[in-house]
Amino acid sequence: MKTIFLFFILAAILLLAGCQAGESSQPPATSPSVTPAETATPVATATPAATTIPTSTPIPTPEPVAAEAGEGWELVWSDEFDGEAINPANWAFELGGWGWGNGEAQYYTDRPENARVENGLLVIEARQEKYEDKYYTSSRLVTQGLQAFQYGRIEARMKVPPGAGLWPAFWMLGNDFSRNPDDPFDSNWPQAGEVDIMEYLGREPDLVMGTVHGPGYSGAGGLTKWNRQDFPIADEFHTYAIEWSENEITWLFNGEPYYTVTPEITGDREWVFNKEFFLLLNLAVGGQFAGTIGLDTEFPANLYVDYVRVYQRAP
Repeated sequence: MKTIFLFFILAAILLLAGCQAGESSQPPATSPSVTPAETATPVATATPAATTIPTSTPIPTPEPVAAEAGEGWELVWSDEFDGEAINPANWAFELGGWGWGNGEAQYYTDRPENARVENGLLVIEARQEKYEDKYYTSSRLVTQGLQAFQYGRIEARMKVPPGAGLWPAFWMLGNDFSRNPDDPFDSNWPQAGEVDIMEYLGREPDLVMGTVHGPGYSGAGGLTKWNRQDFPIADEFHTYAIEWSENEITWLFNGEPYYTVTPEITGDREWVFNKEFFLLLNLAVGGQFAGTIGLDTEFPANLYVDYVRVYQRAP
């Protein structure tokens, strides 16, 4: 009897251990709630030491697209990324891994592993690697202090990367964003204004978004439009643009308008878009908006930018 009793105790222990081993330890997916500029943007800092070398990945070759936006538009600035390196007269880097107000998982660097010009394209590469205190790296480029624009057609041609947890964006912030140059965390957001020309979430493969943020309509309360397609957006290059004039902004996907905002939409909340803005390009990983990084999301993941062009109305 004692032997049978011990047998049943051992069987119970093994059964309990098997049940505990079968429980899932995956964290739940997060839901969209904030935007790329939820908190202040720090200035660029010293370059961290490189820990890896670039991975050779197939670089696409897009068909050339002439710099024409239609009758009445005049090209005033562009970066075609045809040189051998990122042009420092156009782009600076923002560095760090503090989550960028959205709980993002990447550390932004200025290493060629994460941002470079290759085959006539700007390549922003998100990598799964240990760097500082993070396990992902990427890059965030800005024209702040270098190039700023008021009104016009702001356009980029890009190929976004697929995969849950990836969040590429092409956007603008008001030129008065940095309230105190000596304190990078003392920003004037959302009063400075933000225009998200294109945001793409890898977990929503057929969706791009256009949004504005300002005082009283920022973060999850931004004025946004979801633009769904009947194909996976990451499969090809597409153009993303706004046509921006006094008191009006219209979003375009592949030349087709899909959203317009005016002061009538903001109501009694201040319209803050009749001034100069600078441009940003980045590829974020994870966080409150992008959601959980998929187990099948492939790294390195590349955002390819064929060009960024700014047109203004001809006199």
